[in-house]
Amino acid sequence: MCEVFFTAMKTLVLGIGNTLLSDEGVGIHVLHALSAGAPLPDDVELMDGGTLSFTLAGPIEEAEALIVVDAAHIKAEAGAWRMFEGEAMDAFLLGNRKSSVHEVGLTDLRAIAILAGHWPEKRALLAIQPQVVDWGELPTPAVAEAIPPVCAAIRGLIEGWRHVA
Repeated sequence: MCEVFFTAMKTLVLGIGNTLLSDEGVGIHVLHALSAGAPLPDDVELMDGGTLSFTLAGPIEEAEALIVVDAAHIKAEAGAWRMFEGEAMDAFLLGNRKSSVHEVGLTDLRAIAILAGHWPEKRALLAIQPQVVDWGELPTPAVAEAIPPVCAAIRGLIEGWRHVA
């Protein structure tokens, strides 16, 4: 018989994006949907990462687990999403250095965390394919449809990471 234990784990869910640029803001819209749903464990922090800055390095380094949600070009139809976990997240970040209006990129924050000695072992990126990155305060219908399943995937990750056999 195998016992299952639940462990507390400081988890940072970081939504990235600019909510003035339609689908670019999907990471923030996912955070809003998560906070409006069923309560998350007390040790889960939802953080609006906006368009990124070096100030996010501290919270990333302090987290035991990291989940990032962002619009990204994943060569799919608008609203499609993919989860990159662990080393797959690192490979995606290093292989997709896109031009950005962001002050720094997630790749830069990763490098800072590694240099400081703490890039969370448990980490995942949920990347959602945008349709429109232009003025607009709401995501397009295709991208908005991705928000509920992405929220479910985030909740599943958090629960899965907390189970220890």
